[in-house]
Amino acid sequence: MRIGDYTLTGLETVRFYLDGGAMFGVVPKPIWEKSNPPDGRNRIEMAARTLLIRGGKRRIIVDTGVGEGWEQKFSEIYGIDHSKYSLAKSLAGVGLSFQDITDVILTHLHFDHVGGATFKDKDGSIKPTFPNATYYVQKKQYEWALNPSEKDRASYRNEKYGPLFKEGRLKLLNGEIELYPGIFIRLTDGHTVAHQTILVTDGKISLCHPGDTIPTSSHIPLPFIMGYDNYPLITLEEKKSILRRAVEENWILFFEHDPNHAATLAEKTDKGYRAGSPVDLES
Repeated sequence: MRIGDYTLTGLETVRFYLDGGAMFGVVPKPIWEKSNPPDGRNRIEMAARTLLIRGGKRRIIVDTGVGEGWEQKFSEIYGIDHSKYSLAKSLAGVGLSFQDITDVILTHLHFDHVGGATFKDKDGSIKPTFPNATYYVQKKQYEWALNPSEKDRASYRNEKYGPLFKEGRLKLLNGEIELYPGIFIRLTDGHTVAHQTILVTDGKISLCHPGDTIPTSSHIPLPFIMGYDNYPLITLEEKKSILRRAVEENWILFFEHDPNHAATLAEKTDKGYRAGSPVDLES
């Protein structure tokens, strides 16, 4: 898809599984399981989709997926499966390698978004997966990740992002910014402190990457808020704002975790917001 000077592509990196009840919070299972059937452990299939933005000399990705090299118990809990998808294979499919990436925007530092940002070398040292890239995250999110609450501590793994900061590869942002022309970073705090959403626009066509504020198309209805969110009432207000603009301005919504739809439009009906027509980013 072209937006202004940029070509946007969704890249699959992995399939993994999270608890369906945690993913849908207060929404009863008989409702969410219709579109997200759980396995025998009540887990639902998840994507970890990266948004690739190419324009001029820039090769930007938004988030890095779960990554590889996890311990066996961790991989089993989350059903991490790279048999079909990996970021390396998906990049190769569009003629790119890790070395070609110039910028990595991290929506936040939960393991399923930052896990692919680094890798363990043969000598056991942790190195950046993208050796020529600058990584971006909000300063407040990084500070939170260093001292998370008991509620979300399990989602943060310092070994995946701490080395980036020590090596000076992780740039800490202070608030909202137009990172590059037409690429805007906005803040949403409901899921976690200083979570970044990304808007790519040329004034006519706009794509919003809401990250974990709206992780799948099934989460478009307002009450569908994850149990993982630290501040669900803030998420509710943020969703109202995003979805209002998405409908009024015909935004495309990009879903990082939806296993079936990379992007859709949004619609407002007499019963509230819902997913609209799917959007093919390859067209």
